[in-house]
Amino acid sequence: MTTEAVAPAVEPTEPRKPRRWIKATLITILAIVVFLVALIVGVLLFFHIPSNSAGLAAQTVCSGTFVSGRNAEDVFTQDVLPQSPALSVVSTSADQTGRTVTAKFLGIVERRASLLPNRGCVLDEDADPAAQPFTPTPANPAQWPVGDAAVPPSQWGAGVNAAGLQQVVDQAFVGAGDPNSGNARGMAVVQDGKLLIQKQASGFPKDMPLLGWSMTKTINMMTFYKKAQETNFDMNKLVINAFPANREPSWVAQWRQDPQKSQIKVTDLMFMKSGLDIEDDYGPQGKVVQMLYGEPSMAGFAASQPMAHDPGTSWGYSTGSSDIISQIAQGMFPDDQAYWQYWQKSVFEPIGVNSGTFATDTLGTWVGGSYVWANTGDWAKLGQLMLNDGSWNSAQVVPKGWWKLAGTPAMPDGEGHGYGAQTWIPGQPVGGECNSDPGVPADTLSMEGHYGQLVAMVPSKKAVIVRLGWTIDKTQFDSCKLISDVLANLPAK
Repeated sequence: MTTEAVAPAVEPTEPRKPRRWIKATLITILAIVVFLVALIVGVLLFFHIPSNSAGLAAQTVCSGTFVSGRNAEDVFTQDVLPQSPALSVVSTSADQTGRTVTAKFLGIVERRASLLPNRGCVLDEDADPAAQPFTPTPANPAQWPVGDAAVPPSQWGAGVNAAGLQQVVDQAFVGAGDPNSGNARGMAVVQDGKLLIQKQASGFPKDMPLLGWSMTKTINMMTFYKKAQETNFDMNKLVINAFPANREPSWVAQWRQDPQKSQIKVTDLMFMKSGLDIEDDYGPQGKVVQMLYGEPSMAGFAASQPMAHDPGTSWGYSTGSSDIISQIAQGMFPDDQAYWQYWQKSVFEPIGVNSGTFATDTLGTWVGGSYVWANTGDWAKLGQLMLNDGSWNSAQVVPKGWWKLAGTPAMPDGEGHGYGAQTWIPGQPVGGECNSDPGVPADTLSMEGHYGQLVAMVPSKKAVIVRLGWTIDKTQFDSCKLISDVLANLPAK
């Protein structure tokens, strides 16, 4: 008899871990992470965010340190970081001897700004040992505009509400030092050519030059107007005919071939109605950000933009238009050295503006839309010069007619009716930004800049009002209310 073999009992074992599956899953996750990181980096690079962020930080800290004379770390903390969360990954280092600032985005993308003679802080240029940083000078006890002292209240004249005016000025400084508040840094009130009040925030003394941002547009245009009058330059001519052959930028040839761009007049640029698709936008992808911090020639970048409208048919606020005007002015000079010194010798020095700086782009063109620095009292002098239609101590520093040109509405109606030649007309009943505030007279003209810069000039009150600050949140500063509140305490003239 046979018997079947019985297989020995096998002890049950734990199932093997699915190692291959785990490994495959980890590889997939890693691949996804790498893809997402690459995608984020690609998007950042596509929109030039790392380079522009580093450029913004380098230019701002360099200017704050060597043009204004502030501490570099304070400039980064107070001026750079509040502008955007993206700037928190930027680091800066200042070379006090070389007068340069280097900024790095995540320690990788690097930009540098250097102080240059007669050019301010310039991106992507080598340092020049001849450049002199700002150094404060002792206060001049003489009364403004010869010196720095305000007129005592006993000499203000009849009709000035001294207590009310002081209260308005003090109120303007509530939140000073707080980037989330109004953050005023300097203010001055002038009437009848006398400085009634000047007040400064802590850390921003009277002699410190501060950036005017787009108030630069008015100064740039006033300087351009002066040079145009001196040279019999026709401001109504086509831009393509505005340059001598040896000073013509490369983009002019392209404009000649374009049926719309070839018809843009210099006056179209002056009154912000060129039709170029370059209205101001300060978002991460904004053209004006790319222009300011990513382009060696700001005018060239502005000129390269497509057309959105036919020339002269539509108004749109554009820093790029101002920078093209700067390049047209550059062509009026035999060389760049004469060009760089002109604004100071022809406009600033004759009226005693000693703190002024007008910076250029990398290729040497004034940044005519954004980059003039001056202290509070000197901004008031520039406002007084305009109010006097270019006259100063019986001398005609800027030819007569500038005030009228500056206050000529760009368009027959609409928003452009409240804007003149690179200058605002805030009290204009049609299109004026302050037309709903009866306290802002219709004859008011104003220089206005990013982050709450203001120089208002009011002939009916013979008054100039200056306000400088770093107001990130636009809701924290109302320029119309400030003008109205100040004028309510001044007599009519």
